Amino acid sequence: MGNALTAASMSVADVMTPSSQQITKPDSHGMKEKQMKPPLECPMHKSDQFNTINYTSECPIDKMDESEINPLNMMPPANQQPAPDQPFPLPISRQVSSIPKATGEEGEFWVYPSQQMFWNAMLRKGWRWKNDDISQKDMDDIIKIHNANNEQAWQEVLKWEALHARECGNPKLRSFGGKASKYSPRARIRYWMGYELPFDRHDWIIDRCGKDVRYIIDYYDGGKINEKYMFALLDVRPAMDSWDNIWDRMKVAWWRWKYQSNNEPMSTATVH
Repeated sequence: MGNALTAASMSVADVMTPSSQQITKPDSHGMKEKQMKPPLECPMHKSDQFNTINYTSECPIDKMDESEINPLNMMPPANQQPAPDQPFPLPISRQVSSIPKATGEEGEFWVYPSQQMFWNAMLRKGWRWKNDDISQKDMDDIIKIHNANNEQAWQEVLKWEALHARECGNPKLRSFGGKASKYSPRARIRYWMGYELPFDRHDWIIDRCGKDVRYIIDYYDGGKINEKYMFALLDVRPAMDSWDNIWDRMKVAWWRWKYQSNNEPMSTATVH
């Protein structure tokens, strides 16, 4: 089974948005274990949990028209302007991910939000910086956590997609969205069994060489942040909305049970 069959692993919030703005390559340096946590539920998605709050740095509209929401990531246009009462400046540079885009030009990849975009997104979700002791370093750490764990999330998707390598050797991410308040059946069953509910959920639509496949990603609190900027336990699996997906889930469940019953080493998720 090996790398092709792992269904979940350590990860955190996910969000990538396309952009033609300034882009930087990822840093490669270590970091000591941290107590700080990013906001529960990724703020880079449209949500009904908070009313949209407009600032002078954004377009002065009373209500955002649905036509202004990008259907690929359920986000309004990128806002790189500082908020009126922002306590410190934030970088607007963005990092290119390793996740290929299904839309756009060939060879194009999704781009992560800048620190300024992330800050503005948190404000739109109702967060107020004056209520927290947050610094520029915290925002830098949050972005690193966000980006590093999205890369891991994509690797988990690729492990599932490896089951269809002959059919498609180059899957791509078409679109994604947050569904924090819509718990998946699997999450509900776990809750009824006494486990905690996920603090966030994202759905990714993968383009499998012309065939759209939906993946569900449940995020569970993983405690402290490690040196690789990972914070949450991420449960990734294809949605059971097609016979192909159901068959994949059944095969992986069988192989997992077989290897575990034989006491053979196997890469498994912390969240089952």
